[in-house]
Amino acid sequence: MSATTHWLATATAQSVLERGGNAFDAATAAGFVLHVVEPHLNGPGGDLTGVFATATDPTPQVLMGQGPAPAGATIAHYRGEGLDLVPGAGGLAAAVPGSVDAWLLLLAEHGTWELADVLAYAIGYARDGHPVVGRVGTTIETVAQLFTEHWTTSAQLWMPNGRPPRAGEIIRLPAYARTLERLLEAGSGAGDRIGRIEAARREFKEGFVAREAAEFLRTPHRHSSGTDHAAVIEVADFAAFSASFEPAVTAEFRGTTIAKTGPWGQGPVLLQALMILDGLPDEALDPSTAEGAHHVLEALKLALADRDAHYGEAIADGVLDVLLSPEYARERRELIGKEASLEFRPGRPGGREPFLPPLVIESEEGAAAGVGEPTVVLSGETRGDTCHVDVVDRWGNIVAVTPSGGWLQSSPTIPELGFCLGSRLQMTWLEEGAPSSLTPGERPRTTLTPTLLLRDGKPVGALGSPGGDQQDQWQLLYLLRTLVGGYSSQEAIDAPALHTTSMPGSFWPRTWTPGGAVVEDRLGDDVITELERRGHRVTRAGDWELGRLSSVGRDPGTGLLSAAANPRGAQGYAAGR
Repeated sequence: MSATTHWLATATAQSVLERGGNAFDAATAAGFVLHVVEPHLNGPGGDLTGVFATATDPTPQVLMGQGPAPAGATIAHYRGEGLDLVPGAGGLAAAVPGSVDAWLLLLAEHGTWELADVLAYAIGYARDGHPVVGRVGTTIETVAQLFTEHWTTSAQLWMPNGRPPRAGEIIRLPAYARTLERLLEAGSGAGDRIGRIEAARREFKEGFVAREAAEFLRTPHRHSSGTDHAAVIEVADFAAFSASFEPAVTAEFRGTTIAKTGPWGQGPVLLQALMILDGLPDEALDPSTAEGAHHVLEALKLALADRDAHYGEAIADGVLDVLLSPEYARERRELIGKEASLEFRPGRPGGREPFLPPLVIESEEGAAAGVGEPTVVLSGETRGDTCHVDVVDRWGNIVAVTPSGGWLQSSPTIPELGFCLGSRLQMTWLEEGAPSSLTPGERPRTTLTPTLLLRDGKPVGALGSPGGDQQDQWQLLYLLRTLVGGYSSQEAIDAPALHTTSMPGSFWPRTWTPGGAVVEDRLGDDVITELERRGHRVTRAGDWELGRLSSVGRDPGTGLLSAAANPRGAQGYAAGR
């Protein structure tokens, strides 16, 4: 079974499975297709995180594809450029790309297919064309003035007729197709499958990709700050990074083990929120009721406050153990009252003083916008979001991967490569002493946060969602509805969604809305009115606007497989047989 955020990626994954490939072959092939068909949501210059288990080893593992800050990305340099925040778009926001290296590592270590066969799907769609989804054109339209006035290479690629593409028009990305073919050529002389993959990894990190990117971005160009700057990324930064596997961080909830990334991502937010809520009775955990929605929003505020105060590459020793302890969860649970909190309330795990980020109030116009990974450019705002892949195969391999970054609107297109670099460094602070301060060689705290579920030590599900700061929030709703409410996976994905914006945003310009709650209207007038009475500052988002989840599942007892996908936007798709 396969489920992704775009039907062509799902079809690709399913094709690989039908031809005998395993879940890792399928996920990798789908991941490269997503670079082509959802270029406003991810790209080869971006990043990813994954979580998986193999048929021979059910121990959950994390696929770490988050590149670090370049060696030249110092607070002093950015401050010297007149910046108070890392820009949301432009080369100074670029971390070292991690997506391609991570996909190739997963394929080498756990896949079975040749790289040429895996990349054939993406090369075909890039070279021969595919019908573009409407949101690609909408995104380009929002940044059209930036492209034509400043990022001319992006205009040449994405507006070849002088306008954004319309939904259903065939677009081709020949430069990216050629990039993938050159990676294959780099491995043509290697002696075996793994050697060919490793040669492609080296070529990306040490060869023409790194050279072209570093050279092109040395020219000053417009950033979201409204000022022009040169990037600091160099070939040596590409070469120094390697994707890796890490043990997952886990917690128990209602008999299920939830596996996530470490605190260099926001994964433990979901674990913290579940542990806070675990002390409440089932009837108090239904997100479709006013009481349940209130508890969800308040628990998330507390977990997200801890994220911003304590998470990051430089998290203090022992802090995560305290954050995930039953005693700390109980302490945090006691802070949930009958009324909505309008405060930023991080805890003091082990007595440690929290980092207090700058708290800038969200503007009235932007209060409803917290539904993706935003990057603001020129005078307009567009949303570079994320995509997702879930695959489970007949043998019991299961994987969830959330690729993002490198959006077509992240930075100027590198013409020889056919893509641009990402903007993940905007998640770091230009203040010293924070666990997530901008630090050369350290990973920015990413929002990418897929999930693996296990029961009795055996994998039973994988899921994830686009959505930036909302990813774990929407996954929390899914878990409460499936593990407590008895919903099927598809019912949980379809159910009305909500999230809080009462935390400093992870993306430029990093504002927050104290007490902010964004809800789908389908939650119902009575529930929404009661949330407002409790003090939540509610924004109605429409009936089918929030949540982007997909999932796959496996019953270890029967071997029965399942999959579910998001109906919102009529773009996600689940398939299998």
